[in-house]
Amino acid sequence: MDTSMYWERVSTKQRQIAETARRTKGKSVLSIAHYIDVEWMYCAYELTRKDGAVGIDGVEAEAYAEHLGEQLQSLVDRLKSGNYRAPAVRRVYIPKAGSSSEKRPIGIPTFEDKILQRAVHMVLEPIYEGEFYDLSYGFRPGKSAHQALSHIWKETMNINGGCIIDMDISKYFDTIPHEQLREILGRRVSDGVIHQKRSFCG
Repeated sequence: MDTSMYWERVSTKQRQIAETARRTKGKSVLSIAHYIDVEWMYCAYELTRKDGAVGIDGVEAEAYAEHLGEQLQSLVDRLKSGNYRAPAVRRVYIPKAGSSSEKRPIGIPTFEDKILQRAVHMVLEPIYEGEFYDLSYGFRPGKSAHQALSHIWKETMNINGGCIIDMDISKYFDTIPHEQLREILGRRVSDGVIHQKRSFCG
């Protein structure tokens, strides 16, 4: 399937969202869920990793793609009607970097939930991208860890040395306050379809 036209239309919509966000900076951006249609969901599907671990339902990307059009239409319909409920994540434990014995838990969503999370990410990114500091490099389009290291090196040279503190908050994602995250999200996004879904808050 040639989705190049889908991408062109999605890119246009993202520019519209970004422009709305610029005009309403500091205020809520209303009714952004309507941007998510089947074309949008196709693009989200293309961006979703197909080789990742399966979720609690055991459905692999290849099986989901057998009736992709119907699956994505159903997903959009459930989202818009408020009937979508994110399935529980499958909990697995992986070795923690730098530790020989400690493991950290990660949750693996279903493949369908990954697609929907990607679709919502595609809506939220144009809103928040214009509000980040230039020196913020984490998980931003067009920015990389190498650029962050280069920035740190230049700043360190400009002040003729100094020290760098590497910090990690222990078990942060185990205790992250979801209600506060929703409150922060609500300052810019008051669209109930987006705001109320547990899936979209991680």
